[in-house]
Amino acid sequence: QLVVLCHGLGADGYDLIDLAPTWANALPDAAFVAPNAPEACDLAPMGRQWWSVVDRSPPVVEAGVRRAATFLHPFLDAELARLGLPADAYALMGFSQGAMTVLFTGLRRATGPRAILAFSGALIAPDSLAAELTHRPPVLLVHGEADEVVPVERSHDTEAALRAAGVPVEAAYIPRLGHGIDETGLAMGALTLQRGFA
Repeated sequence: QLVVLCHGLGADGYDLIDLAPTWANALPDAAFVAPNAPEACDLAPMGRQWWSVVDRSPPVVEAGVRRAATFLHPFLDAELARLGLPADAYALMGFSQGAMTVLFTGLRRATGPRAILAFSGALIAPDSLAAELTHRPPVLLVHGEADEVVPVERSHDTEAALRAAGVPVEAAYIPRLGHGIDETGLAMGALTLQRGFA
């Protein structure tokens, strides 16, 4: 089993790999990897980005997430090959911009993931989903209602779009939680991963 953790804007792989010991209790046989996003962050002196957010217009954002997918697809293929795993033996998790990346990529891969966990994220290019959707893996959406970086409405919209596309969704909106991951989200993530690989 492979679980790939995709960080948010301005962070790097080290930001999320600390989740591995927590979820390893639920998945003792899984390998956890947290890649660095492909670009240096252009809004900070350190950190990485999946795409630039200097221009947040929908066409530019869609082009950015499509570029990010062209990085993540071969990374997943290489990690599965390195570990000697079948093409479907993986799950995707992302936070913030990483959540946007795994939602876009995972729903369009040739072989879909066992589960997608999207924390504080959003569905980019929802209008193209119906035409490009290749799989309907279970999706977990977790979002703090006090998030001032990515408004919680983005996950409400994502939930509605995924349900309309026939994708099974579980969503949790956490009162008083800002742009972060709490114990409730971690517990729900562990359960979603266990179910996905069961």
